[in-house]
Amino acid sequence: MTTSIRRYIETDTGHRVPNHKSKCRHMHGHRYRFEAEIEGDVVNISGVSEEGMLMDFSDISELLTIHIHDVIDHAFVVYEGDELGRAACEVMGDSHRTVIVPFIPTAENLAKWAFDTLAPHIRSAYGNRLQLVAMHCRETPKSLATWRI
Repeated sequence: MTTSIRRYIETDTGHRVPNHKSKCRHMHGHRYRFEAEIEGDVVNISGVSEEGMLMDFSDISELLTIHIHDVIDHAFVVYEGDELGRAACEVMGDSHRTVIVPFIPTAENLAKWAFDTLAPHIRSAYGNRLQLVAMHCRETPKSLATWRI
């Protein structure tokens, strides 16, 4: 048996799905929620700060902030093959936060991107088998995509 915990951050991020059959092909944005799900064993070393925890929630928040939030918050995520989307962002110049990615920025692909970005940073000094097991990307209140191992 293992224990799991979750912690999330939110971003305000723009994107478009260039080949979408409906309105998602237009430039728009979302209040994304990226939620990391971590599993492992509870730290049972007496006297350490993380005793009774898998990992300190504030440490997870810091990692999510550095590696996800600070990269795409108030940015426009555009697929490298989206020539029109890239051209629109280029018109706004270097001061515009544009993040070019090698995938169409759907919630499903953003969940995988966030997982791959965060997973190498989930570590423990206590041998409690910590690992990121899933990343949940909520695009709207009714829409959630998950990438899991």
